[in-house]
Amino acid sequence: MRKRLELTTGKAMANKYVTDEAKKQIGKVSEARTYEVERGAIRRFAEAIGDPNPLFNSEREARKSRFGSMIATPTFCRSMGAAIPDIKLDMPTFRGLDGGSEWEYLVPIRAGDRITVQSKLVDLREAAGRLGPMVFSVVETTYTNQFGEVCAVQRATGIRY
Repeated sequence: MRKRLELTTGKAMANKYVTDEAKKQIGKVSEARTYEVERGAIRRFAEAIGDPNPLFNSEREARKSRFGSMIATPTFCRSMGAAIPDIKLDMPTFRGLDGGSEWEYLVPIRAGDRITVQSKLVDLREAAGRLGPMVFSVVETTYTNQFGEVCAVQRATGIRY
């Protein structure tokens, strides 16, 4: 078992919540959800975030681009909710923070695409914090189109303390 040093006391801190049993959850996947992407939804999303780029707003202009048609803004993925794997930890209280996300965009999402969204727990670790043990979970969410092409991948870190 990996141990981390407690900075305030200099003593090694054994994992209290991320046990070997808890680590067996790494690789756990959520249910898949599939969304039909509509041209109007792409346009409304771009309007809502104030993005006037014709790639996201004008089929006529977008046809002249290297994409050949309107595409969704990269952040459009945020409108397609993903189920999150249920992570079981024996923590007496649950306070959580968003530890941030990293995004990788691979293939444009287009009107007419069927995007399947699925999440997987890829890391679970524990560290000492000022308020006690903190548990970091990393969930990877994949957005895949009907042709099996991965359009985007999000790696989100959650912090429980």
